[in-house]
Formats: sequence, structure tokens, C-alpha cells
Amino acid sequence: MKCPHCKKEVRFGEPFMPFCSERCKLIDLGDWASEKFVISTPISVTPDADRDEK
Repeated sequence: MKCPHCKKEVRFGEPFMPFCSERCKLIDLGDWASEKFVISTPISVTPDADRDEK
């Protein structure tokens, strides 16, 4: 697979997977924290059948 930030190859089991390094991991975290990345659709809550049965 490739690092989502720098596109460098990352092998399965590497310590910062899916990132190639701690640097790329922290850059990605910073992008989320500064709201460069957002989840565009709200989460829809569906009723849980187990909760209704008491």
C-alpha cells in the first residue's frame, strides 16, 4: 500500500502503517485537527431493536 500523505510504499506490519513515518502520521493528524479533512455526511442513528425489548 502507499502512504496517504507522501505516496511512499508501506509494507504490512510497519510501525506507522498506513503511514510510512511518524512525520506523515502527524501531518495527517494536523490536517484533521485544522479541519482540512471533514466527514461530509452526518451519522444517521438507527433504532436498536435490543433497546426496545425490555
